[in-house]
Amino acid sequence: MRKRGGEEWAVLDTDFPLYPGWQALEQYAGIPAFVALSHADAWGWLERFPGHDVLNIDSHHDLASFSGDAARVRPGNWAGLGLRAGLIRRYTCLYPPWHAALPVAEGYDLNRTRAELEPLLPELLGRVTLTRPLPLPPPAEVEALLLVQSPAWTNPAHDAEFLDLAQLLKCETLTQPMHRSRFDDHTDSD
Repeated sequence: MRKRGGEEWAVLDTDFPLYPGWQALEQYAGIPAFVALSHADAWGWLERFPGHDVLNIDSHHDLASFSGDAARVRPGNWAGLGLRAGLIRRYTCLYPPWHAALPVAEGYDLNRTRAELEPLLPELLGRVTLTRPLPLPPPAEVEALLLVQSPAWTNPAHDAEFLDLAQLLKCETLTQPMHRSRFDDHTDSD
């Protein structure tokens, strides 16, 4: 934080902004909802609701991971493995709007991202859509919701909103999300 010129997490907003319009997710109150720390924890959720379409609002497609064991469920490949296992019928990755202005972002050039996936998932890409803003589905079309914190990719300044949304939606906890605070907010009482 201090390298960015601040004392509060908000200084990271430029690099880790809060997804605009997140409040629209409140319309899903009453639908079975779950919360997890990581996308690697999504597998249990997929097994509870197999064979459905999945809309993932994310900065990463989560279809293939370029590191580690490709057969092990990881935050970067859960969706691709879910498609391959038949747990996901169709998959849409909805990239945040700010990716359109970041040439280095995965979702900047959707055609390039799709071309990068072609040799990795040729048999699955017919069931994959990569897109930027589109309307959220109406609640009547949503069977279940999964909120994922992904603390390595999110700004701690937004933890309160995330946790409040999970509470409003009465999320069942798959894995406990974190409530992060500034490291120097803690004092050593020993």
